[in-house]
Amino acid sequence: MTPSPATDLLGYGEELLDDVEREKLSALRELLDRRARPQLAQWWEAAHCPEHLRGELAALDLEDDPALLREGGHPSPYYVGFKHFEFQRFDASIGTLYGGQVGMFRTVVREGGTAEQVAELDPLIGRFDYTGCFALTEPDHGSDVARGLETTATRDGDGWRITGRKRWIGNAAISDVIVVVARDSSDGDAKAFLVPRDAPGVALSDITGKIALRMVRNADIVLDDVHVPESQRLGRISSFRDVAAILGSLRYVIGWNAAGMQAGAYEAALAYALRRQQFGRPIAGFQLIQEKLTRMLGNATATLAFAVRLTDLRHRGMLTEPVAALAKTWAADRVRETVALGREIGGAEGIRVDTDLARYFADAEAVYTFEGTHEMNSLIVGRSITGLSAFTG
Repeated sequence: MTPSPATDLLGYGEELLDDVEREKLSALRELLDRRARPQLAQWWEAAHCPEHLRGELAALDLEDDPALLREGGHPSPYYVGFKHFEFQRFDASIGTLYGGQVGMFRTVVREGGTAEQVAELDPLIGRFDYTGCFALTEPDHGSDVARGLETTATRDGDGWRITGRKRWIGNAAISDVIVVVARDSSDGDAKAFLVPRDAPGVALSDITGKIALRMVRNADIVLDDVHVPESQRLGRISSFRDVAAILGSLRYVIGWNAAGMQAGAYEAALAYALRRQQFGRPIAGFQLIQEKLTRMLGNATATLAFAVRLTDLRHRGMLTEPVAALAKTWAADRVRETVALGREIGGAEGIRVDTDLARYFADAEAVYTFEGTHEMNSLIVGRSITGLSAFTG
């Protein structure tokens, strides 16, 4: 099953996916509807992480089924994109629960690990037999972490001693290992280490009181003289440039995530408008509501088109930083606008989680921030189009 005609007006799903890929996405949607939707509002309100779903999602074999693999041993980038679309269309927290493992963590290990590390760990990661998360941001450093990295790693015989703090690390409390990016105290360059969550000196605490991604267990992490053997250092990461290159390979995903969230908000708003009665008829028949639905669908359609083009550029090695930054800042803006329109359609009921509209509305704030922030991406684009950097005075 691909996006319905209502949210794939340009027919990308039919054109870019084969029958096996469509069947996989259909199985994913069926599992989410059957196993998660009945409890979704309750989980979100209670900030409950449905980690039990990981095993069921892994059993779908969405990543490594031989029938999915193309030349090079990887699925089609369009299938990967539509998989992100489907998760975000359903729920951003569950998308992070799954994608943080097979997207972020797996990519960091694949691109940053030695051939031996990848051969040993990659099959386990795909099956969720070895779980992990990525720890880069710190309490005092987000967008400026490249120059402000305070977590340090000091060589100690055949291993390393790591000291520092990390913040906003998704899935940390439910992961076997944490990929910790730290500054080598001898040369100042970034290194990355597979740190067991229960290693002596590691302390985690959940970040509470969030208005967005409430089901994601984001953590504050303290590392106090944590010993890690050299064998657990990802061997192909020796500078922050290496880290940035790995993150850059994931840039195109923002378009799919943003399109999926907007599609979910649009579908929830349409369903509500069709069943909600005012003045003796569904509010979907009023001009003001139809105008809002039209804008929501237009935003979702345009963002999906942007996602497809970004994926094409990335697949051909032509995706540049300014284009990726433009996509991030524009798509995040469209998400914010679209979910706000959906909440407006819901009126008073739009602030209740049961309608889904409030959940999309709140979760969009996290997307707007963690995709590099609107302001930082605007500066990247501005530098490209003017030739002048506004990052420094």
